[in-house]
Amino acid sequence: MLKFGSISYLNLLPFQVYMKRRTPSTQFAQMLRWQRAVPSVINRRFRRHEIDAAFISSIASAKAPCTDLGIVADGAVRSVLLIPGSRQDDRESASSNALAQVLGLEGRVLIGDKALVHYLEGGEGIDLAEVWKERTGLPFVFARLCYTRNGKKIRRLARDFARRERHRIPGYLLKRAAAKRDISPRELQWYLEHIDYRLGWKEKKSLQRFLKAARRLRMEN
Repeated sequence: MLKFGSISYLNLLPFQVYMKRRTPSTQFAQMLRWQRAVPSVINRRFRRHEIDAAFISSIASAKAPCTDLGIVADGAVRSVLLIPGSRQDDRESASSNALAQVLGLEGRVLIGDKALVHYLEGGEGIDLAEVWKERTGLPFVFARLCYTRNGKKIRRLARDFARRERHRIPGYLLKRAAAKRDISPRELQWYLEHIDYRLGWKEKKSLQRFLKAARRLRMEN
């Protein structure tokens, strides 16, 4: 049975819908077993080989076999925020905590759906992806689809998903996902417009720059 880890945030909704459409009534669908959790937990399960493939945090992907699919923001993303003040990492995060340190910003890191709701309710915060874009001119890669086995199958899935220009989400799923976060379907649709999934040369350049900066910080500390 293929154990597929999935970040339990709205930013992966298009991929989750794609997988459900692709796999019904096939042997792969019968084997597929989703394990949903926050990024830090998915990273840990992947590292222990408790799951076979997952979108893991980019900071944890340096030595893993990965595809050219990830979670990317080319500028403001609205779901990775820093509330100015004393340093406080988000326990659900890995890449965003490291990003705040790389950028030299102090405050409370807030990620995922709770950060999006905070923003939509008018809460203040510095958008870390937006700051990265302003300083580097590059998009930021928050996560990558990586695997521990079944690499050929996972790479094929990644290529097929990446080739699709639009990822339509059925209205009933959009409403259900939005209602769980107490936001509107229109707000959810607007949010997903800030997310991309393909890693081209700019994204890979950005990723290497981020990983290098994070390594340097760890050595200094």
